[in-house]
Amino acid sequence: MSNLYVLYEHAAGFSLFSVKEFEEVSMFLPQVESSVTDLAKFNSIVKLAGFAPFKTAIAALENINAISEGIVPQDLLSFLDDFFAKLKKKKCTLGIADAKLGAAITEAIGVQCSHFGVVPEILRGVRFHFAKLVKGFTDKSAGVAQLGLGHSYSRAKVKFNVHRSDNMIIQSIALLDQLDKDVNTFSMRIREWYSYHFPELVKIVPDNYMFAKAAKFIKDRKNLTQDQLEDLEKIVMDSAKAQAIIDAAKMSMGMDISIVDLMNIELFAERVVKLSEYRKKLSTYLHNKMNLVAPNLQSLIGDQVGARLISHAGSLTNLAKYPASTVQILGAEKALFRALKTRSNTPKYGLIYHSSFIGRAGLKNKGRISRFLANKCSIASRIDCFLEQPTSVFGETLKQQVEDRLKFYESGDVPRKNIEVMKEAIEAAGQEAAVTAQSEKKKKKKKRAADDEGETNGASNGNGAAAEAENGNGNDDGEPKKKKKKKNKNKEAVEA
Repeated sequence: MSNLYVLYEHAAGFSLFSVKEFEEVSMFLPQVESSVTDLAKFNSIVKLAGFAPFKTAIAALENINAISEGIVPQDLLSFLDDFFAKLKKKKCTLGIADAKLGAAITEAIGVQCSHFGVVPEILRGVRFHFAKLVKGFTDKSAGVAQLGLGHSYSRAKVKFNVHRSDNMIIQSIALLDQLDKDVNTFSMRIREWYSYHFPELVKIVPDNYMFAKAAKFIKDRKNLTQDQLEDLEKIVMDSAKAQAIIDAAKMSMGMDISIVDLMNIELFAERVVKLSEYRKKLSTYLHNKMNLVAPNLQSLIGDQVGARLISHAGSLTNLAKYPASTVQILGAEKALFRALKTRSNTPKYGLIYHSSFIGRAGLKNKGRISRFLANKCSIASRIDCFLEQPTSVFGETLKQQVEDRLKFYESGDVPRKNIEVMKEAIEAAGQEAAVTAQSEKKKKKKKRAADDEGETNGASNGNGAAAEAENGNGNDDGEPKKKKKKKNKNKEAVEA
């Protein structure tokens, strides 16, 4: 007959509970379920056998992190080892909530673990009555311990990491897409609005950003003179266009508008210009973030397509977990389910369609190159996610492989094998890491040398000041201080 002990991990520490008449209890599982909420009935079955409290909050956090990953922490291992060593050769079973942790405990100390049958119900009862089963505990103190550890655990899980801030990429690409729509809509509005006054400007300056800047600069076309040619040339970046604008302003068929209308048009044009400039800054920010978080994916497929893949997957980790077939049709879910429902052809590509590789491929080879590109995107995202030191070597290598595959489809040139290319990429990445490490060491040496020089200079200045103080004795006049005569205390006492 084996004895059942149940392990319960609380925020205050690890506890072991012994279950009386384990085999009989397991036969009456419905009765156990009903008696879990009744403390008197539950207390007759379950008793506290051992308790190991955490010494500090940091120790509690370390233990709970290890348990969440299925690793047996050292504190738990020593607690279980000491407890089961006292029982000697008695046959025991340890009830546990997590099967992965149970397997690790069995491997470490050789105790048989169970996570099914009556164990979940007993653990539910222990969780419900824990404050009353352990002496010195109250519901309030148990709740405070759980709340504190819960905050620490959650804070550690969502801790900000500069090199893995894919949330910033998700927000940036969403804002970039929204800005594209807004800038296009506003540009159409400013073109239509200002064309009432100066309709010829649309044909001369077709670019939206330049049109908004030109409209803001010109304002009333009647006031445009030849003296403003240089300023206008800076805006449109073409002397011929600038001259054409001045000539068209003199012979324009547009209507005259009031000063108030022109002021509103100018304010709106200024807003469109600022939005366009902010869009450029945001694009640069996204480029820098992608270079930090996913340099290989960026090198392979570009900033915006790579960022859209990460955004659609939810995170870089999620994207790395996806198989290549999922990456291929990521963004075409509606078309996929429609095709499955109607039993028609499934889509060949999703978001990766915006890549230049698929546009350059022939009509027959678009599906093949999209499958190959999705495979390489999957590899690049995994490298970016799990590589400790970010590098773009692998992304450039994968991009060259896609280029070679395109040439193979067009001309029939057989590309190199993947294993050879990857070996070269690994060697190149190793060399790059070595160079980076050497440069960092040199920087540290220079910094130490500069700090040492600063300390020596400071020390010499201090010694000089001390010497000056000794020579001058601290007097402004430079005269030495007179030494005070020491009085003989014994002589004074005799005289008294």
